[in-house]
Amino acid sequence: MNIIVAVDKNWGIGNRGELLVSIPKDQKMFRQETTGKVVVFGRKTLDTFPQKQPLPNRTNIILTHDKSFRVKGAIVVHSIEELLEELKKYPSRDVYIIGGESIYQQMLPYCDTAHITQIDHEYQADAFFPNLDKDPEWELTAEGEEETYFDLEYRFVRYNRKKK
Repeated sequence: MNIIVAVDKNWGIGNRGELLVSIPKDQKMFRQETTGKVVVFGRKTLDTFPQKQPLPNRTNIILTHDKSFRVKGAIVVHSIEELLEELKKYPSRDVYIIGGESIYQQMLPYCDTAHITQIDHEYQADAFFPNLDKDPEWELTAEGEEETYFDLEYRFVRYNRKKK
């Protein structure tokens, strides 16, 4: 299973329910990685999407505690156990955890690949992704060239869970 996220220098991912920054090439990479695949996210993350609608051309699975929550074009589950049962229907390599903070934290133990956009800037953030550099179970396995968007430097990297 995959996890995909953009983080700042402090592994911040959001502030007040919004992404820290939008980088067109990061959004393009996200689309290329996830189109035709399964994306898993929380209800608050759905609120950040255009028109608060599920992402097109993907199987959208939303995890929420709200038993009455429904949204057209998405599968809604209410627990990690229910989510894991639903995910058995799909190849693990086609599943992408896309946020937010609590979903990332709950699902990281089930993932073996992390696609990270590392942004060389420190933002005001109130939501964070676990620092994989400090997690002995993860190792940096691929690192792209540094890229620039206006005055912002970033790079695409990949971490993999170490084999036991």
